[in-house]
Amino acid sequence: WPTGGRVMTWTLVIGCEVHCQLATATKLFCACSTQFGAEPNTQVCPVCAGYPGVLPVLNAAAVELAIRAGRALHCDVQPTSEFSRKNYFYPDLPKGYQITQFARPICLGGHLDIVANGENRRIGLTRIHIEEDAGKLIHDTTGTTVDLNRAGTPLIEIVSEPDLRTADEVVAYLKALRNIVRWLGVSDGHMEQGSFRCDANVSVRRGEQAPLGTRVEIKNLNSFMHVKRAIEYEAARQISEIEAGSKIIQQTRLWDDRAGVTRAMRSKEEAMDYRYFPEPDLPLLQLSDD
Repeated sequence: WPTGGRVMTWTLVIGCEVHCQLATATKLFCACSTQFGAEPNTQVCPVCAGYPGVLPVLNAAAVELAIRAGRALHCDVQPTSEFSRKNYFYPDLPKGYQITQFARPICLGGHLDIVANGENRRIGLTRIHIEEDAGKLIHDTTGTTVDLNRAGTPLIEIVSEPDLRTADEVVAYLKALRNIVRWLGVSDGHMEQGSFRCDANVSVRRGEQAPLGTRVEIKNLNSFMHVKRAIEYEAARQISEIEAGSKIIQQTRLWDDRAGVTRAMRSKEEAMDYRYFPEPDLPLLQLSDD
C-alpha cells in the first residue's frame, strides 16, 4: 500500500453495507407514497410518523423485490425470516426504533463476480435483509428540521464479506451491484437521491495473513468518487496512526468531501447496544416455494 512515498507491507480490508431503496410505490408498512422530491412531511401518516397504537402491514411488493435481488446474487432465500426492532434514539426516527431483520434475514450467503484492474474477483455476500429507512434531517443557518417523507421507505441492506482489498475494487463492486438492481427493477439506483448508498467498513493489517485490524465504518457514501476518496484517505490515516504508535478506535466516521477527510461521528455500536428483539406486531415472514 503506497503512503508517504514508500511502499508498505500493509493490506487493506474492506466490507460494504449497501442500502438499496426498493422500487415500490408505497412504503414498507403503510400506504404513503415513496415518490422523491415532495414537500417536507407531506407523505406521512400515523404509521410512519410513529403514533402510539398504530400497526404495521407488510408491503408484499417489497418482499418480492428483495427475493429477486437475492436470486440474482446467488443467495439462499430463506423460507422463514423474522422482523426485529432495532432500538436507538435519533430525531428522524419517530418510533424510537427501526423495523429491520436481524437474527433471521430473508437471504443468506451469495456472491458477486467483478473485474477490477483487469483481475476477476468473487466477492462473497453475508446476507440481504429488509428494513425501513429513517427520515431526514435538514440543516440550515436557522437550525435543524426533520422531514419524515423518507421514514418507512423500504430498503434492502446488502452486506458483503470483508473480501475487498482496494478502493478500485469497491467501486467496481458497487457499479456491478447497482447495474444488477437497476436492470432487475429492484431499485432506481439514484445515488444522488439516496436510493443507493454505501457504508464502507475499513481496516488495515500488516500483510494478508495477519490478524484483522480494528475496523472503522464510513457512513452514507453516495457517489463512486466519494467512495474511492474516502477509503483511500481512511486507509492512509489508519496506517499513519499505527506507525505513530496510536491505536485505531472502532468508530463511525463521515466523509467531508470539501475538506477531503473523514471525521469522527460517534463510537461504533455493537449489536447489544441496539437491544434487538423480535417485532411483536409482525408475524414470521413465511414464503412458499412458488
